[in-house]
Amino acid sequence: MKLVIINYGAGNIKSIQFAFNRLGYEAILSNDPEEIKAADKVIFPGVGEASSAMKMLKESGLDTLIPTLKQPVLGICLGMQLMCLHTEEGDTEGLGIFQTKVKRFSNDVKVPQMGWNIIKELKSDLFKGIKENEYMYLVHSYYAEHCNETIAATDYEINYASALQHNNFYGTQFHPEKSGNEGAKILRNFINMKPLALS
Repeated sequence: MKLVIINYGAGNIKSIQFAFNRLGYEAILSNDPEEIKAADKVIFPGVGEASSAMKMLKESGLDTLIPTLKQPVLGICLGMQLMCLHTEEGDTEGLGIFQTKVKRFSNDVKVPQMGWNIIKELKSDLFKGIKENEYMYLVHSYYAEHCNETIAATDYEINYASALQHNNFYGTQFHPEKSGNEGAKILRNFINMKPLALS
């Protein structure tokens, strides 16, 4: 099993790497297109500001590579948001994998949302063995609006998409690598995903 975490300068990637180590898998950090294409599974992390993260993706050509990947890909936090059409953060065009937009929470609530919150309306094998209303760890000021690709929802000021799926692409707004045993189950489910037969 070759796991690659895309290392483009915008991710708390060590905690993700350690989470896979705890499951018994070695995850390689790489921004090499050939190595990423050759992986069995790809993790696309992201922490920080959207426009600067997208700039780093473009500088390395990863903005055109990522949407063409055929193996299972998991975007986490900002990684998921960058896979959407557009984010209000820095008025940034995304990779267009998920057909939804990313908006900022209003100042009526504490921003960022930081801490544990529940996920519900679970709709994917990514959540095999995960109960409805399970708690996951989140840190974010922006959220993805609901769309046909929503596979989990969370309430914070409004009801928003806390996970998305389009074909072989998955995204979680929460951090499975920081969400204890249940988050580890989600990472294991991702490892066990079979590649889709894409035409």
